[in-house]
Amino acid sequence: MVTSSDVVLAEAHEGLGARPVPLWRNLQFQLLWAGQAASSLGVGVADVAYPLAILALTGSPARAGLFAAVQTTGMLVGALPGGQLADRYDRRTIVIGSESVRAAVTVVVAVGLVLGWLTLPVLFAAAAVLGLAQATSGAARLPLLRSVVSDSQLTSALAQDEVRQNGAALAGPPLAGALYAIRALAHAVPFIFTAVFFALSVAAALAMKLLPAGSDHRSPEWTGEQPGSHGPADRRTHSGDSGMLTGIRTLWASPLLRTAMLLIMIVNMVGVGLDLIIIVVLRDQHVRLGLIGVALAGAAVGGLAGAPLVKPLHRIRPGVLLLAACVLEIPFVLGLAVPLGPWWVASILFLSSLAVPALRALIDVLIFRQTPDEQRGRVAAAVMTLIGLGMPAGMAGAGLLLQCLPPEVAMLLLASFLALGVLYCASKRDLWRAQWPQ
Repeated sequence: MVTSSDVVLAEAHEGLGARPVPLWRNLQFQLLWAGQAASSLGVGVADVAYPLAILALTGSPARAGLFAAVQTTGMLVGALPGGQLADRYDRRTIVIGSESVRAAVTVVVAVGLVLGWLTLPVLFAAAAVLGLAQATSGAARLPLLRSVVSDSQLTSALAQDEVRQNGAALAGPPLAGALYAIRALAHAVPFIFTAVFFALSVAAALAMKLLPAGSDHRSPEWTGEQPGSHGPADRRTHSGDSGMLTGIRTLWASPLLRTAMLLIMIVNMVGVGLDLIIIVVLRDQHVRLGLIGVALAGAAVGGLAGAPLVKPLHRIRPGVLLLAACVLEIPFVLGLAVPLGPWWVASILFLSSLAVPALRALIDVLIFRQTPDEQRGRVAAAVMTLIGLGMPAGMAGAGLLLQCLPPEVAMLLLASFLALGVLYCASKRDLWRAQWPQ
């Protein structure tokens, strides 16, 4: 995907001795990070508050699950169109619009709770719109990150992004429970909190857009645009293939990315199904609900602890790193079948999540450094879509296994499925030979 002219330009930049500004002084990056952190924390609170609200409204766990299914469907439907928008129009504007929609929908839900007219159809409509907006915002944010940092800083920027994601995953659920326990305003407090944090995300994106050119003190070559580019207008006129499936075709055309995505999809499917089985196993051991939540939080704590390991682990070849991390997951999954209580589960989830930030950064680096800017939105959307498609399959498969087999046997079958996937992908030479982009 990297043309000879790109190589010449990169060599020219090296010859000039230009150095990017440190990330902590890069106002564009810091604003983007702050906006993402606010949005992620809002989502972390909302993901718990919505099921609680639906259970209070209907008393039906199935309908609470249907809300999540509708939201996931909205994300899958909106990902590819969102990627095309991100490649054609100003990405900051797309983030502002998407986050504004999420804030407005959340305000409607909060007002409905306070006034007593919130109904299930309104909640399902909100789920669909929230899923669409989240997909559109995500497709714009991923390439936007690449456009505000230099190639040499990308791994460090992605490591900091992992802190945001895992911090929100750790803080969101307990915060949502505490806010929902407030009886004032008909339990609308967590939704008001979420709307405020979506608004903060909008404010950060607006500040990025209003910053004067050069305010971050970077040289022109570090702006993420090709020299001579004039931003979104150039992406519209020089984007080549304008189809929504460009990202899918780009991933499929690269043997390395095709194999890596397949392996990541398999790991993601197993991980999603694993959470459900862990909950059933701990419930059968008569573990309190609070301790079940603590056990599952081990994964988020492991992700936070693994963020500083991103750069050291990226000294290993990308394909070798991916395969090694997935091989280590197999004994961890098997260990979860041993009924030793919630702290055992928390410890295993912690250890198994240490390499997750490095793996997320791995696929981001491979895509962003080898994909032209005018295609990054669609490629990012393709990655989101492919990973998202594995989630309902993993949940459905875990449910069927639990319906027919003891949870411990279901865990063993998931470990076997993961092992088969790793063996198949390990047979691909492109994965073993892969090098980090220069």
